[in-house]
Amino acid sequence: MRLSRAVARARNGLPTLYAPSRQQTPLLTRAITSSSLPTISSQPRNLLFPTTHALPPRTARRHYASSPSSTGPLNKTALYDLHLANGAKMVPFGGFEMPVQYSGLGVSASHHWTRNKASLFDVGHMVQHYISGPGATAFLQRITPGSIAALAPHHSTLSALMWPKTGGIVDDTIITRLPDTESGERLFYVVTNAACRDKDLAYLAEQKAAWDGAEFKHEVLDGRGLIALQGPLAQGILEGVLADPDAANLQELYFGQSQYVSVRLDDSQEVTVLASRGGYTGEDGFEISIPTPEATVALTRALLDTAGPEKLQLAGLGARDSLRLEAGMCLYGHDLDDTTTPVDASLRWIVGRDRRAATALADGAFHGAEVVLPQLKPMNQGGTGYTRQRVGIVVEGAPAREGAEIWSTGEDGEESRIGTITSGCPSPTLGKNIAMGYVGKGLHKPGTEVRVLVRGRKQKATVEKMPFVMAKYHRKT
Repeated sequence: MRLSRAVARARNGLPTLYAPSRQQTPLLTRAITSSSLPTISSQPRNLLFPTTHALPPRTARRHYASSPSSTGPLNKTALYDLHLANGAKMVPFGGFEMPVQYSGLGVSASHHWTRNKASLFDVGHMVQHYISGPGATAFLQRITPGSIAALAPHHSTLSALMWPKTGGIVDDTIITRLPDTESGERLFYVVTNAACRDKDLAYLAEQKAAWDGAEFKHEVLDGRGLIALQGPLAQGILEGVLADPDAANLQELYFGQSQYVSVRLDDSQEVTVLASRGGYTGEDGFEISIPTPEATVALTRALLDTAGPEKLQLAGLGARDSLRLEAGMCLYGHDLDDTTTPVDASLRWIVGRDRRAATALADGAFHGAEVVLPQLKPMNQGGTGYTRQRVGIVVEGAPAREGAEIWSTGEDGEESRIGTITSGCPSPTLGKNIAMGYVGKGLHKPGTEVRVLVRGRKQKATVEKMPFVMAKYHRKT
């Protein structure tokens, strides 16, 4: 879904317009319809101007569509009726009907509310998984570049599912190690993107079928709810519904950590949820996994009622998009895709230090290591280096949207296209038009002056360091 365009229309009070989803590549089509995943072609590809990020025809730029995980009817989260009751404007996103904004607050006002108070986001469209058993750790180390074996219980890491041979990103993911099961087996909680559901499940099934290590189990947690409580007041609001705030001790639960907590749904009911400290906004907060749809609705109401409207408001995809862009966070299908490696995406830090030696699966390597690891080293040190980099950009004039071309003037005075914008919107916090995109090697340094083609005009722009707005995560000092 071209979310930034949806946000722009919502801000301006324009009606929702729909267009056919972007054409899937043959790879993704086969991944969704076949039980056997193909191998991505190793033929050279256009790294700066991938077809998935091509500038759309001008007649299509006023439209947006979701990137549904299937061609069937749109799904609804457990909070759908609550959204409608609160005046939500619903749009298709990731195969679900999701709120883009609410009648009480516009997108920009909701953005500022999150930065200054707290907002509650429905992220129940995300796919939640358990991967458990004797072979769980080794399997996750095969399909991701993270140091999964080093995770302590109730600690998380951002990672990516990786394509074999190419090192392209299948999907980005959060992986949390939970306490071992009663039988002593490893247990991991994994969250992936809704729009990639069919592709991810086909990928995981194929990888499991090809797995030759110790046994493990993969379970999709359909029916569980997921909400994100974000903003500087988040901790106090969550403490307000805890059955035993002293036992939970949220003050000592830091970014990237999680714990099970018991929350009060009303005067007579309690439920145990998994609270993970973090989120997609750059603010302090929690993502809360809830066992049933009924408990999801009840807990959401309890949080809203206990905090009151002066502290907590519902927020939709509109504010979520501008918040995550200010925080420099990627949206899969826009800033990341199957052709993008972690190094391309300026995510080299997700490749664990202890994962940077082996390139053969027999030696414990991750999929695509033979491509990704050489990218970590410049050519003068025996590596291949990188060809493009994801960067932040501040644009003068009108905001740049996904697909806008990035241009630069060389020393000879000739202009050439050097990259493509993948996300862009006005920044409510900074009062500037911000974007992220991919540029060629050597043009990624902050302060580099470029031009971005917006509405047929090349506007001045500058490469900037991300995040645009510094994160306020609750870290141990």
